[in-house]
Amino acid sequence: MASSTRDGDLDHEDEIRMWREGDGWVITDVETGVTTQGDTREEALENLDEAVALHKGETGESIDSPEEEREALEELGIDPDEVEQARDENDELPDFMQ
Repeated sequence: MASSTRDGDLDHEDEIRMWREGDGWVITDVETGVTTQGDTREEALENLDEAVALHKGETGESIDSPEEEREALEELGIDPDEVEQARDENDELPDFMQ
């Protein structure tokens, strides 16, 4: 297992832990507990950067209208009509997905 800090910060606020698991790498941000993986060390680090930013709310823009949601789903290759149908058919979805 390896660990590192950014910018030589010796108080370990930005400590990470990375280890090999099977054919890939697993990496955890110690402060947040966010853990990701990747096929390579570089991929695992990139995934961790994105996951921590999402966790801290530092990336992405909020979707504030049904039109914006529809556009975002279409950009992801998801059929918005299927999402709407699933919402109508499943009342067990969490409130934020209704």
